[in-house]
Formats: sequence, structure tokens, C-alpha cells
Amino acid sequence: MLDHLPLHPLAPAATEDVMSELLLGMRLNGIAYRRLRLAQPFGVGFGGVPGKAQLHFVAQGSAILRLGGAQRRIECGDAVFLPRGDAHALLSGDGADVQDLGHFPAAPICTTVEAVSSCPDGTCRTADTIIFSGCMDFELGTMHPLVAMMPEVMQLSMLSERQPEILPILEAMEREARTERAGFAGILARLADVVAASIVRGWVESGCGSAAGWVEALRDPRLGRVLLAIHRDPGRAWTVAALAEEMGASRSVFAERFLAVTGTTPLGYVTDLRMRLAAQWIGREGVAIEAAAHRLGYGSQAAFSRAFKRVMGHPPGGAR
Repeated sequence: MLDHLPLHPLAPAATEDVMSELLLGMRLNGIAYRRLRLAQPFGVGFGGVPGKAQLHFVAQGSAILRLGGAQRRIECGDAVFLPRGDAHALLSGDGADVQDLGHFPAAPICTTVEAVSSCPDGTCRTADTIIFSGCMDFELGTMHPLVAMMPEVMQLSMLSERQPEILPILEAMEREARTERAGFAGILARLADVVAASIVRGWVESGCGSAAGWVEALRDPRLGRVLLAIHRDPGRAWTVAALAEEMGASRSVFAERFLAVTGTTPLGYVTDLRMRLAAQWIGREGVAIEAAAHRLGYGSQAAFSRAFKRVMGHPPGGAR
């Protein structure tokens, strides 16, 4: 598990660096890992798991990632990270038949890692493709709304120029996956967590792609102060006037600027953040609904429940 990973800030130090807070709040907790040994031709389908990210590292051979109607090739030594864990498939080629991951024989290697093989009669060949995959809890703390703005797939090779330090880690993963030395499964799992975190950092440092509007707000010194204040104290009784004061502008100027950059109203942003945090607390951490409501500044559980259902589409109990 990578908890509060000490990553470097996006830009030279500033007293209130929201992007640094984003990275420092990152949590990647591996739930299940698999070492896949796949004979040609192959097609492995991965069902989407809500709230879980997926990492694939190709240690030998190559594969095609199919997601929706798009495809991309993953060469040996490269990795892809799916932050929302959407349903996808790994194939040897365009014409390969796809079978669900559960169809293939699997055997436990250790507590959280299992070996999956598609080799006929269990016979391994030097030409087999070897892929190490991880299913992970992926959180960005109070910055978690940014996950929804991330691309469906992040590919390490597209970001590696910014972080050459990751290359020795990838080389170590290749060796461990191929040689299967004692303890290799646990080492691979830990290295996979680091690679996933590095992919996220590379995406943030390169400007966050299509989330540029949100990042523009973070980089705006005055709007950045507002977002930092909201994320640090989401349960405060925020008003447009109080938020405008954080920015040092009139209510009308602040509200117009906030909407133009983020695409939502200030109080709409506050409510959305609160409900996403509540869903995380209730669903993953077992926090009582009443306690979540209190932590987020709601005077009554009924008012909190109405807001939760309006934003999330179901009552708070459904988050469990």
C-alpha cells in the first residue's frame, strides 16, 4: 500500500500548492495481483470493477489493449493504468477470441497474488506473453473528483520522458516476472504500486490532459487558494461571500470566474465534493451515516441524505 506517498510538487515551492496536496493525498492499495502467462493467440477480458483501478505491465512479448472501440499496443517493458477500472480486454492480435479472465486456470502464489495461465496442457513456451496485473483501490483524498477527469487509459511510455527514474523499476519488474525467484510475487506487487503512482504523477506533471480547466483553477493563485480552503475544510458552512473573500474578490467576480474555469458553481462544487467524500467514508471506511453528516457540516441526517441522493443518485445507505 502506498499511503500519503511523498511525491514531489508540480512546480517550485509555494506556500499553498494544491497540486502537491493532491499527490501527497494519493493512496494506492493493491487488492489482487495476477501473473498472466499467455500462449499465442490469446484474448483475456477484464470486467469493470466500480471504484477500482487496474494496472497491466508487459514483462515479455506484447499485447493489444482494447477498451470500448479503441485499441493501443503495449510493448514489452511498458505499462498501462486504468484509473477507473473500465471493462477491457488484452489480446495478442485483432482476430483473437476474448474469454473472461475467470475462464483461465488460476493458482495462488501468495496471499494477494495468483498465477493465471492459458498454456495448453500447462506447457510453457519461451514465446509466451507474460503480463503482471494489479487491481487497486485508488484514492486522491479530498481531490478524488479529479479521478473522473482522468483519461480511461494512461500509458507509461507516453510519460516516461519526465521520469527516467522509473526505468530501473521496470527492468526489475521484467526480471522478477520472468525468473520467478523466491518472493517474486510480493516484490512485483510492491513495484506495481510504485509504477501506478508514477503514471499518475506523470499525468499530473504533464498538465492533466483534458482536465486542463480544473488544473487552471488549481494553478490560478487566487482560485487555488479557494479550492485549497474547500478541500482542507469541506465541512465548513461555506457561502459564496466566504469563498469570494478567500479569493479576495467581489461575490459576482468570484462566482463568474469560478464557473468559467471549473464548469460548476462554487456551492455546487462544495456539495459534490462533500458527497463524494461521504460515499468514500460510508462505503469503504464504514463510517456511520450520521457521523458522516456531522463531519460535513449538516445539522440533520435528513438534510444530508437529501443532498447525497441528489448528487449520487441513491441514498447514503446504498454506498455500503
